[in-house]
Amino acid sequence: MNEWIYLLIGWNAFTLLIMGLDKFLAIHEKRRISERTLLTLAFAMGGIGSLLGSIVFRHKTRKWGFRILLPIALLFNASVIFLIWYYVL
Repeated sequence: MNEWIYLLIGWNAFTLLIMGLDKFLAIHEKRRISERTLLTLAFAMGGIGSLLGSIVFRHKTRKWGFRILLPIALLFNASVIFLIWYYVL
C-alpha cells in the first residue's frame, strides 16, 4: 500500500511541475502545454498537484474552466481514493 502512496505523491509532484513548466513557457512566449492536457493530468489522479501548481505559480487562475474543473478534479480524485480504499483494501 505504501508504494501506491509514494506513486500518488510522485504523480502529483509531476503535475505541479508541469503547471510550473507551462507558466514558464507562457512567460517566455514559447509553445505551450494544452489546457486539455493540463486538465487530463488533473483528473488522472493529479488534482492536488495541479491545484497547488495553479496557486503557487499563479497560473490559469483567471480561466473559469480551471477555476471550476480543478476543484472538481480534486473531489474526483478523493472519491476514487476512497472507493479503492473502501472496496479493495
